[in-house]
Amino acid sequence: MGGHEMRFIEEAFDTNWIAPLGPNVENFEKEVADYVGIDGAVALSSGTAAIHMALKLIGIEPGDLIFCSSLTFAATCNPIVYEGGKPVFIDSEPQNMNMSPKALEKAFKYYQGKGQLPKAVLVVHLYGQVADMDAIEEICNKYQVPIIEDAAEALGATYKGRYAGTMGDYGIFSFNGNKIITTSGGGMLVSRNKEALKKALFWSTQSRDKARHYEHSELGFNYRMSNVLAGIGRGQLLVLKERLEKKKKIFETYQWALAGIEDIEMAKICDYGESNYWLSTMFLKQDSTINVIDIIEALEKENIEARPIWKPMHNQPFFEEYRFFSHNEVGISVSEEAFERGICLPSDTKMTIEEQMRVISIIRNLFAYGM
Repeated sequence: MGGHEMRFIEEAFDTNWIAPLGPNVENFEKEVADYVGIDGAVALSSGTAAIHMALKLIGIEPGDLIFCSSLTFAATCNPIVYEGGKPVFIDSEPQNMNMSPKALEKAFKYYQGKGQLPKAVLVVHLYGQVADMDAIEEICNKYQVPIIEDAAEALGATYKGRYAGTMGDYGIFSFNGNKIITTSGGGMLVSRNKEALKKALFWSTQSRDKARHYEHSELGFNYRMSNVLAGIGRGQLLVLKERLEKKKKIFETYQWALAGIEDIEMAKICDYGESNYWLSTMFLKQDSTINVIDIIEALEKENIEARPIWKPMHNQPFFEEYRFFSHNEVGISVSEEAFERGICLPSDTKMTIEEQMRVISIIRNLFAYGM
């Protein structure tokens, strides 16, 4: 917590605005939209709900294809299946581990040959680093296909001066407990299309028609954020700048302290924008004698948690039936290799420098580079 949350929570209690409507919800939407410089926002119960609403807004129907980043969390692609759509998984590019424009172009050409284009491209900004949006936008514009940005991990990150989540037709943010700011659980849909956002608001409040009685002419969803949780979000938003600075400092400390170990390379930060450094990720070189599990277990012995990076969706049991397009012509894909070699290090903004140096010391000792 940043210290400002209770003011907004108490306001919700004092004014008896507890339900999924109220001043905190409306103000949180406006404050997030103003921060990223977009026309409007709808606060929802999760980032997953926001993706679901975005897919409905682009008109997804059963059997429709959605081109989707493979290197991501399942929440990105689950809503495609909710609506009977078919995800088509797109590999990462080596530069930033985000969606590969090369693999995306392959997918478009393949399905154009079959006379079927996707309903949308769902691009993920992984670990706070924005994908190469110019290249992705050029391809999508050529085929006249809308873009949904999964910026769940990338609030505050930029690409050539534009904020993550504001470049596609729809953008989504997550405020889950592990994100750079949190509402404990929650998300937000943003867009320049205000009429579409009104429709998402309607759907997310059980599609209640305007009538004296309860009237429903469309399927609705219970997706609206509560006024109490929105109050937490408003308090958190006040410390976002500090969080961004602290996340960057954590990454740079790892980068500096592990620079001498030849087997280790930190995630590349692209020069076309500013990452929000949500999680500090590092990769082991192919011929390293130490593997990801060795590091995780060494830290675990000291009661410190680290995790592998996301396992690609096309390798997940539930999604393995769906088509995948690789960045590489032969051999293992970029996303599969990243999963084998990548690890997310402790990156919490309340972590002290002494705690971070403990993590670093354990890793350095594992590679016989004692401090």
